[in-house]
Amino acid sequence: MAKKLLSLVLTGLCCFVFTNTFAQSKKKPNIIMVISDDTGWGDLGVYGGGVGRGMPTPNLDKMAKEGMQFWSFYGQPSCTPGRAAMLTGRIPNRSGMTTVAFQGQGGGLPAAEWTLASVLKKANYKTYFSGKWHLGEADYAMPTAHGFDKMENVVLYHLNAYTYAFESWNPEMSPEMLDLFKKVTTGILEGEAGGKAREISKVTEENIAELDMMMTENNLKQLEAYAKEGDPFFMCINFAKNHQPNLPSKQFKGKSPGKSKYSDAVVEMDYNVGRIMDKIRELGIAEDTFVIYTVDNGAWQDVHPDSGYTPFRGTKGTDREGGSRVPAIAWWPGQIEADSESHDIVGGLDLMATFASLAGVELPTKDREGVAMVFDSYDMSNVLFKKGEPLRDRWFYFTEAELSPGAIRIGKFKAVFNTRGDNGAIAGSDMPGQQLGWRGDETYVATIPAIYNLWQDPQERYDLFMNSWTEKTWTAIIFNQAVEELMKTYAKIPPRAPQSETFTGEMQIERYRTIEQVKKMLNDKKTTLPPLSVDPK
Repeated sequence: MAKKLLSLVLTGLCCFVFTNTFAQSKKKPNIIMVISDDTGWGDLGVYGGGVGRGMPTPNLDKMAKEGMQFWSFYGQPSCTPGRAAMLTGRIPNRSGMTTVAFQGQGGGLPAAEWTLASVLKKANYKTYFSGKWHLGEADYAMPTAHGFDKMENVVLYHLNAYTYAFESWNPEMSPEMLDLFKKVTTGILEGEAGGKAREISKVTEENIAELDMMMTENNLKQLEAYAKEGDPFFMCINFAKNHQPNLPSKQFKGKSPGKSKYSDAVVEMDYNVGRIMDKIRELGIAEDTFVIYTVDNGAWQDVHPDSGYTPFRGTKGTDREGGSRVPAIAWWPGQIEADSESHDIVGGLDLMATFASLAGVELPTKDREGVAMVFDSYDMSNVLFKKGEPLRDRWFYFTEAELSPGAIRIGKFKAVFNTRGDNGAIAGSDMPGQQLGWRGDETYVATIPAIYNLWQDPQERYDLFMNSWTEKTWTAIIFNQAVEELMKTYAKIPPRAPQSETFTGEMQIERYRTIEQVKKMLNDKKTTLPPLSVDPK
């Protein structure tokens, strides 16, 4: 335990990144990461969904039976932070990618950040990105500026961002506003490293439902090309589904037993995962290929019924389990034990250290501009290959611009400081109301958090902190120590400013830093503001 409590300690300007180098004496595996969007923890058959919820997922279920299923795997509470965390191995406020990116915001993932692709390039991997990016619009924020050799079928936003500009979806919107949305909305992109991204098509009412089907066709072609070349490769495949509005491909419309758009879309997503897995087997590269499937964030229950299902309290956008706990499956025949499970605390943050270990490379101690940095990533090899104790024993939960975590899990205990998602309502409240959920106010308890035993109470219904029967006030000590260690890393290496040219973050949290960021942006753009005039009347 003493070693685990040193999870984020820095020595000088170097960070401890916990790795267990795998590939120094073995062939470097191909690595494929498959991400779906907003899919619920309880949607897949192996998680209690599937046929029983009108959305069979035979391909993901098969992947789990042939590999390892995770029960305590965490994303982040929303899309952009979740994807940033997975790609950088850093909690989102370190990279500044704390809020959901919309069209017209500009900015994006800082050029100085390392990504899975840029780290794997150090091990001579070929790298490919397809699908949803959602990490900014600027040239420096494109996948091909962050270590990917090639990108195809790239969309920069969540699905409903595209429907804003569909006249049939928003007939009450003025023509001027519709034109504005169309003007600032980037379409489908492709490109290569060293060149500018090319827009090959707009996202339209005619093609939006087919985005994932078109992407999968290109994924299969790329797999065939890589298999012929024989070099190790990394593919990052990102489905646009199951973000609302779920618009199933015409091939799947009305075809699921559930007969809903959401269930149709889940069945479509599973089908495309199956096509990718079948191609890996067909090409004879299964034993050389590590595949992981997971999700960026928890189910968005605010938009029910067009949403995934989670048995946990809360929803996307909250620090409750429902906001961050996601399905995850790892597969590697001959290396990962078939039909195995893990209940250890792991998450998307840990892919960075894990992939680096598989590729046999050390993680950098400085960013791409030579400035000291810290990762928050733990190598999962001990868990994946059952070779020892897990290196992680805790998880920090953040929403938007939080610097101090809104909740912390250490072992089986969880402390909740930010009660957003139920507004401090009765423990165990179910579906969030319109004033709650992601749209609700962030409400913090001043001194005494709610404490839950997630082994006995995974739905966070029974606060143990000052319960006369199971009082657990002693747990405050371990949570306080964890926060203190995290704050020390901020002091040594401050987090980046929010990475958007228009969204400036929560003023009450970082007023001074935000003002300085805006001043720098205006100066960089050589913009001068006219003096304010005051009408004497």
